[in-house]
Amino acid sequence: RFCLPLMLASLPTMAAGEEVPAALQDSWGDFWLFRFFINAAGYASIVVPGFLLIQYFKRRNYLETGRGICFPIIKSCVFGSEVKSVHQEDGSLPPRAEPTESSTARQVFKLVFCAAGLQASYLTWGVLQERVMTRTYGATKTDPGEKFKDSQFLVFMNRILAFTVAGLYCALTKQPRHGAPMYKYSFASLSNILSSWCQYEALKYVSFPTQVLAKASKVIPVMMMGKLVSRKSYEYWEYLTAALISVGVSMFLLSSAPNRHMSTVTTFSGIVLLAGYIIFDSFTSNWQDALFTYKMSPVQMMFGVNVFSCLFTVGSLLEQGALLESLRFMARHSEFMAHAVLLSVCSACGQLFIFYTINQFGAAVFTIIMTLRQAFAILLSCLIYGHTVTVMGGLGVAVVFMALFLRVYARSRMKKRSKKPPPGDTSIQKV
Repeated sequence: RFCLPLMLASLPTMAAGEEVPAALQDSWGDFWLFRFFINAAGYASIVVPGFLLIQYFKRRNYLETGRGICFPIIKSCVFGSEVKSVHQEDGSLPPRAEPTESSTARQVFKLVFCAAGLQASYLTWGVLQERVMTRTYGATKTDPGEKFKDSQFLVFMNRILAFTVAGLYCALTKQPRHGAPMYKYSFASLSNILSSWCQYEALKYVSFPTQVLAKASKVIPVMMMGKLVSRKSYEYWEYLTAALISVGVSMFLLSSAPNRHMSTVTTFSGIVLLAGYIIFDSFTSNWQDALFTYKMSPVQMMFGVNVFSCLFTVGSLLEQGALLESLRFMARHSEFMAHAVLLSVCSACGQLFIFYTINQFGAAVFTIIMTLRQAFAILLSCLIYGHTVTVMGGLGVAVVFMALFLRVYARSRMKKRSKKPPPGDTSIQKV
């Protein structure tokens, strides 16, 4: 634990005349690369023994030879029922509930409720995320205050509340019979933890608007992961919109005025962390898409992924001694406690609003709402935290959102066309 900081400290960190980033001034133990390897080592201490146990039970043919009290638990975790359902049209969600005998006013109210819930949850979550990661707590006239540095603790807070909400929902409502082996959730969980950690950590190095645009550009790696993981094929308009998104993001990044206090290392760190977020998040969505071939509801998926997320994060935090340190920081700063709890509440509520909106109105309406949310998030961040956007940067943002709306429009047209019967194909009733 003490050798790695000494090795990193011996490396040259800055070009001549450049200022050391604030995130690196305290100690090398706070540098993101060091934290990443420490966190990965903590996850490996859980993953490796789990992998060996799974291989042991499979080689021993435990499903036929096993007996005892632990048999149902081991069967559920390692083997499951292995009964898969027919892959649904959207690949990840149950069929959308069509409104029956519902008035237009009722549907409008539902749509406004979903849009308001999504916007309130994720806009608040974005503002709090930037506040927690970029501002100090306990500042006075004589004391500059201190920053909260452990992104993994925030991931743990989000996951423990999401796990609780999903567990209560599954317990109180009727759910499909679960068939997937529980260990398969661990892959999506691990990538989800790492993507969230990169997302929080990136705010130490890049602005929130840059992060939002980076999220919009994850369409490209999602398509690449889809080809690698799920062997998917894509239409020409999907490649076109992906190219437009990359052009818009490039325009925004290149137009940003260089900050003389921002070093090359800081800029490079932010780009690497955003790339890590996009790659891990792309794998998560594609692995979850493959898991939905088992008969399960989205809330069951939420529960299964968050079970392992809580296990991984709390194990890593305890091994590092960071859990108690973060709790002490929370005890010192009640404002941080309120922000962290509200951050977790917004994240958990946002996931429930996602499931409800897609179930009621479909993926196209949900995508439009979330695309508007990204635009509002950039505007809100600029107003509250004083980020500046040049004319070229604004044009790049417009190109990105134009491509996103074009993508939604083209996808809805393709779905309508696929539902129409081909010319001359009329159903004839046989007598």
